[in-house]
Amino acid sequence: MTICYVGLGSNLSQPEQQLRQALSALKDISGVQLLQASSLYRSAPLGAPDQPWYVNAVAQLETSLEPLALLRELQTIENSQGRVRQGERWSPRTLDLDLLLFGEQTIDSEALTVPHYAMHERNFVIFPLAEIAPSCVIPGIGSISALLATLPQEGIERME
Repeated sequence: MTICYVGLGSNLSQPEQQLRQALSALKDISGVQLLQASSLYRSAPLGAPDQPWYVNAVAQLETSLEPLALLRELQTIENSQGRVRQGERWSPRTLDLDLLLFGEQTIDSEALTVPHYAMHERNFVIFPLAEIAPSCVIPGIGSISALLATLPQEGIERME
């Protein structure tokens, strides 16, 4: 069994409900146990400034699945909740599920990069991750506590 972390984000079609539904769907994946989830956070969007703010969270899972199998399950959840991939990065979306960390593994393939390539630069990932895993260390990057000190608190607020 491997401990992993998944980032959740939505800014379309009732974002809070999208995240709650996604958390429920994570529990239904065979070979996956949802251990805990962070509070919901409201955050400013990346990309086009004229889009709605996001709602974000991080979930801690324990899984017997391999990383690519888990990624496929995450994409299935995204698709079932109306995710449309438009090719444009950081565009509005009903649901985005990112595999942030998979144990202590480093994966760099065409299909998957773990740790997630820019997670350490994003307050909407690090703040919720620090809430549920304050002693977490990102392979090749460093500790969550050290990252917290470098990230701005502007543009993010805890909702719960």
